[in-house]
Amino acid sequence: MNRLEKDKVQFGIIGCGAIANIHAMAIKAIENAELKAVADVNIDNARKFAERHNIKEYYSDYRELLKDRDIDIVNICTPSGLREDVAIASARAGKHIIAEKPVEVTVEKIDRIIAECKRHNVALAGIFNYRYNKNYRIIYDTIQKGRFGRLILGDVYIKWYRDKEYYTSSGWRGTWKFDGGGALMNQSIHFIDLLQWYMGPVESVKAYTAQAVHKYIETEDLGIAIVKFRNGALGVIEGSTAIYPGLYDRVEIHGENGSVLIEDSRIVRWEFRDQEPLDQKIIEEKGLETFDLGSSRDPMEIPYELHKREIEDIINSLKEGKNPAIDGYEARKAVEIITAIYRAGETGEEVRL
Repeated sequence: MNRLEKDKVQFGIIGCGAIANIHAMAIKAIENAELKAVADVNIDNARKFAERHNIKEYYSDYRELLKDRDIDIVNICTPSGLREDVAIASARAGKHIIAEKPVEVTVEKIDRIIAECKRHNVALAGIFNYRYNKNYRIIYDTIQKGRFGRLILGDVYIKWYRDKEYYTSSGWRGTWKFDGGGALMNQSIHFIDLLQWYMGPVESVKAYTAQAVHKYIETEDLGIAIVKFRNGALGVIEGSTAIYPGLYDRVEIHGENGSVLIEDSRIVRWEFRDQEPLDQKIIEEKGLETFDLGSSRDPMEIPYELHKREIEDIINSLKEGKNPAIDGYEARKAVEIITAIYRAGETGEEVRL
């Protein structure tokens, strides 16, 4: 893989929608990074975005941005189902790639992107930045230390609310072609990623999906899955954008020797058979940091700090000549699980991964 040698890493953003603002603010907050150019199919959007973030170069054709030899990394922030062509062109231009979640809407598309990046010796990273929250991270580290013992049950509950304007204000949300799904693929994917990160590979799923409230979208606004992990543990995934007014998301991890519950990124239960010195601090302060991820009601109520942490980690990995922690192979896992849930909901059968 091409190693980054420059002190100041230069970025380009492709797609100037809402999430691109988070990427821009994150990049600008990194000392050894510079946002050099942006592109959007709507030139007015690109111009306004560039003015807002004090960027001199903006384009309506992303291929013009890719001609800039100074740009090292491109952040792809287009609608999810439009990323394959952009990513392949970026790889062929020799650019490292950071793709907002999901990298693409099917594993087949992601696999083609991975293959092209490998062919051109560039890195592919997916944004699954919840892993960079210290409270979610310490659960993973505690699992790796063996404090839970044998894992028994892992659950995630995402009971959020999105109103009609959220879906109708954009032509791609809630569509199969461009969003890849509904409440599971768009809103729940971070938590499904956390679940498989904690519990390990999924063996099979059974599921139901429905349009409970938002009848005007193509995809589900409610999905429930029963998960069987390869290690023998079981799990539950509940994801929705139909639960008014929007509740805190919740993650539960249970092992034979302990249980942890986390709501809205705050640890609300941390209990193990054998106590350690850090436990009391975690219990009293509800984790290692107070971090409001927002988004149960308003999708733009999200801070840029976790994007910043992941992008910094990607830069450091590339400077060391290593793959990013959440590379293409890692980023495809949640998409594989979600598409299996969709097949299970459609067929009524258990789907093996």
